[in-house]
Amino acid sequence: MEPVSHYFYSHRLKLQFWDWGEADKPALILVHGTRDHARSWDGVARVLRDHYHVYALDLRGHGNSAWAPGALYSLSEHILDLTVFLDILNAYPVRLVGHSLGAMVSLFYSGVFPQRVTKLVSIEGLGLGPHVRPQRPAPERMQRWIEKVRALEMRAPRGYPNLAAAIARMKEANPFLSDALAEHLTLHGTNWNGDGSLTWKFDNYTHSINPFGFDREETAELLTAIDCPTLMFWGRQSFAIDPDQDELARMVRRRKVVKVDQAGHWVHHDQLDLFLRETGAFLSEQGA
Repeated sequence: MEPVSHYFYSHRLKLQFWDWGEADKPALILVHGTRDHARSWDGVARVLRDHYHVYALDLRGHGNSAWAPGALYSLSEHILDLTVFLDILNAYPVRLVGHSLGAMVSLFYSGVFPQRVTKLVSIEGLGLGPHVRPQRPAPERMQRWIEKVRALEMRAPRGYPNLAAAIARMKEANPFLSDALAEHLTLHGTNWNGDGSLTWKFDNYTHSINPFGFDREETAELLTAIDCPTLMFWGRQSFAIDPDQDELARMVRRRKVVKVDQAGHWVHHDQLDLFLRETGAFLSEQGA
């Protein structure tokens, strides 16, 4: 069964989400990572929809959602969009499952609105990105951001001559992908050009990171405020830091960490059966 496509407006942007039904079940929202799209959750949604009303959101600048003017892709803007979307659903308290950037958004949202989230699953939402490196001086951060944005102005979207070439690039980014999943992710993550070539759907400006986002102290405040049980996944072959070695991850009080062999950054792609088993048990557990 295929999900139904819907749109909503946030911050004057038209954003897409996919609805897997069914209306009488508890709401479960899936939030993808950077330069990804909502249909990357299909394998997860097809199973979890048996017990939950599953929604998968295309973040701004990703999938079929609108691109933001300028380079408005900070965590704050993504959290704003999630807030608007969840208010539209009005199905509190919700269950959130996020990967990478989507996990960061879900974690921070849960710290801002702890009473609205009953369960949280984070796939490598911490232990990577700017919070891992020492904070650079403010003038240097601003200068590097300006240089990055101006370089993006000159950068053309990367094209691929045919579907096979785009699939090959997808598998290069994640060697654990099966051929079928790589094709699925590529078909939903690209647009066809008039000459038969393909380009990725995501906006190049999503590469730009706001130089004055949440610092480590503010991030720790948000993570400490999370009140719901939180399940953290980490792939042992990932570039992210082990949550048990991450000072920020330890700020999440009611956390459980699952470390997965033969998995990189995309645990839900690399070890789907294990991810579904652990996530299903966690979501159904009472009083966790």
